[in-house]
Parts: sequence; C-alpha cells; structure tokens
Amino acid sequence: MPDPIVIPAELPVGFQRVHTEIMPIRWGDMDAMMHVNNTVYFRYMEQARISWVDSWGVGNTADVAEGPVIATAGCRFKRPLTYPGSVEVRMYAGKIGRSSMPTYYEIRRTDDAETIYATGEALFVWINNATGRPAAFPERVRTLLGSN
Repeated sequence: MPDPIVIPAELPVGFQRVHTEIMPIRWGDMDAMMHVNNTVYFRYMEQARISWVDSWGVGNTADVAEGPVIATAGCRFKRPLTYPGSVEVRMYAGKIGRSSMPTYYEIRRTDDAETIYATGEALFVWINNATGRPAAFPERVRTLLGSN
C-alpha cells in the first residue's frame, strides 16, 4: 500500500515564501454545488508553481534533458471558494535536497487575505527526462534557490 500523503495543517517550520500568484476565480471553476471544484485548487497551485519555475530562467524543461516533476501533491480544503473574486496563492519552499524539494501552499481570497481557504503540498523532484529517474538539481538552480 502506498504511503499516505501528509498535508501539514499549517506552514512547516523552516519553509520560506518563494512566490505569490494572484488569479481570477472564473465562473467555469465552479461545479454544480456553486463553489470552486476541488480539482481547480490543484490548478491554482500548479499555476503558482509554473510561474515560479518560469522565473528560474530554465526554459521549457519538457524540451531539455532534465527538469522538475511533481512526485506527490495534496490539498486540505478549509472553506469553499466562490465566483466572483480572485485567489492569492502563497508558495513556500523547504530545504532543497539532492534531487527533491518540498513545497507548501496557502490559498486565500484577495478580498479576505486573513482567511486561508485551502493549504497544499507538493514534492518537486528533478528528473532526467530520458530515464524518468531522479537527478541532482543543477548547480545553477541550486544557486538560484540559495542552497549550493
């Protein structure tokens, strides 16, 4: 049986904020219950992650020999989001290892910034795209992330 994904209830000790992304809540993000569908929370976290990786200047990593993938992802839903409005995704990163780095997310509404609507986690793993196996983070990325 696979290991359960443990989603921290609050920001883990030692994690630093690395990125903030603001996105509109779209009408189509809602489901029949008239709140944002649970899958969309993962999209919000994904977009924050992609924007952060884009800021590294490594290009489209799918077209190169190595790049990041997500090994695990989870979400703890606290309050429903509804249209209209905007979400703010605060992304935090933990200590970078040889080939992996934990990340943590807080999802808030921009008009209710004190309330956390969801938290999430994802484990970044740097891989060799040809083999699909973990590879060491390149020195340029480690330097950029402040852990060389």
